[in-house]
Amino acid sequence: MTSFGLELPCGAACADPRLLAELARRAEDAGWDGVFLEDYLVYNASPDCPTADVWVALAAMAVATGAIRLGTTVTGGARHLPWELARRVTTLDQLSGGRVVLGLGVGDPNDDAYRRFGGVSDPRARASLLNESLEILVGLFGGKRFSFAGEHFRVDDVLWQPAPVSVPIWIGGGWPGRAAVTRAARHDGFLPYRRSSGNPYVDATDELSAGDVAEILDRVRADRGSVEGFDLVVGGRRRRADWSAERLHVAAVASAGATWWMEWVPPGTPDEMRAAASRPPLRP
Repeated sequence: MTSFGLELPCGAACADPRLLAELARRAEDAGWDGVFLEDYLVYNASPDCPTADVWVALAAMAVATGAIRLGTTVTGGARHLPWELARRVTTLDQLSGGRVVLGLGVGDPNDDAYRRFGGVSDPRARASLLNESLEILVGLFGGKRFSFAGEHFRVDDVLWQPAPVSVPIWIGGGWPGRAAVTRAARHDGFLPYRRSSGNPYVDATDELSAGDVAEILDRVRADRGSVEGFDLVVGGRRRRADWSAERLHVAAVASAGATWWMEWVPPGTPDEMRAAASRPPLRP
């Protein structure tokens, strides 16, 4: 395992971008390699939960830090016009000096914002929107004149400036299953969650094993010819109470080829969030 990321909520106490900036700075000081935000328009499917705009918050976090990676885990592609998302991402990438990671997926099926704001709720339609958005994002980020005509979107002869310094695209999705890992293999990384889990943020007993990691990487290798430069991001749940057991599990998935371990911090009071961000990662 080369890198450790801290995954923070964008709601409740963390609706305050000033707190998120402080948490990012604390995490950098504690030795984390990245800080990532869950991306919801309305946090936790609760219409009255305070929620931050993640791009504004990430800008504050970029200014407060100097080296760590910053990004989303993950942004629902169907909620954004791809060129507007591209502009936010490239601006943040410039501000941070090339430290942005864009996590994209079809969207949390429990995300209440799709229903409350008239968004696309059908998973197949979301997947179609995401696939076109990805083509457009890659095209715009490429630094050359770009055009696109699809079922949902059209781009007519655009040279996107400023070109991003570096924006890896990680794809979130369920495992086992073919669609998400195939989509991820066309990009820079995969953030899988086990589909059978009732709550992947809490359940440590129903998570990706070293065998799962090896199988995922075999599929990626078959699709793209190599896994060099490809990130496999595992974890995504709160830290186990037994830190020794946690280190053993992290070591096992790292040996199988995972490149990032992601630790989720559940919403808490500001002081609870500060304590969690100040705690160093459990490196094996």
